[in-house]
Amino acid sequence: MKNKELLIIIPSYNEGNNIRRLLTQLEALEMKDIADILIVNDASTDSTNWIVKEMQYPMLSQLYNMGYGCALQTGYKYAVRRGYQYVIQMDGDGQHDVCNIPVIYRKLKEADADGRCPDIVLGARFMKESSDFPVSLPKRIVYTMFRFLIRMITGNQIADPTTGLQGLSRKAFLYYSKYDHFDDKYPDANMIILMMLIKFRVVEIPAVMHARTEGKSMHSGLKPFWYMLRVMFSVLIVVFRVKVLKMDEEVGLLSADKI
Repeated sequence: MKNKELLIIIPSYNEGNNIRRLLTQLEALEMKDIADILIVNDASTDSTNWIVKEMQYPMLSQLYNMGYGCALQTGYKYAVRRGYQYVIQMDGDGQHDVCNIPVIYRKLKEADADGRCPDIVLGARFMKESSDFPVSLPKRIVYTMFRFLIRMITGNQIADPTTGLQGLSRKAFLYYSKYDHFDDKYPDANMIILMMLIKFRVVEIPAVMHARTEGKSMHSGLKPFWYMLRVMFSVLIVVFRVKVLKMDEEVGLLSADKI
């Protein structure tokens, strides 16, 4: 059976309490009519694997827990090899409402005045039109720091620098799929800065999101501060790579078949 042009990637680690509900919501929206769905199971030790198999969805399983970024990159490689034109990535914990998917998909295909479509569409929690989303004080501090870094380095305003809800053109996920082009742990503000610096077109739209009700966030407790330091170090490497070494400086202006 021929693949659709859109692939939804859902990286999942111990989301047994959430993944069935999420896949059921996708079915209710008849998402299978417009997209293929792939779960990347990051060596879960709970029921995630069995639930996905029971519901008969395609799944790639990592042998070891490799981390969120690595799970995403596994999905990108799959999308490249299967010839997809667009990817939408969403978390397996149910925080990203499925109603966002058609909106992001349309935005990926919407050309600007110069006839250029977005390479990356960010689904944002903190724009005026976004739904209300509760955030702890440590996370607010981290988000404020990342917004400042993005504005200082790229000159662009981004409301939600850590959103995991993103749409990618083939050119963007092809670039991400290659060695040393993607952070295998925390691909957040560092990746947004990289893609803006190398001339990929990044846009942001308001999104509907919900607080996690089951399971444990990878950024719970005081972990956001370690995460912030890790991402800031990665940002320094990104800036050195593009501004000093001139690596991939304008790759975003190329067509996908030339990357």
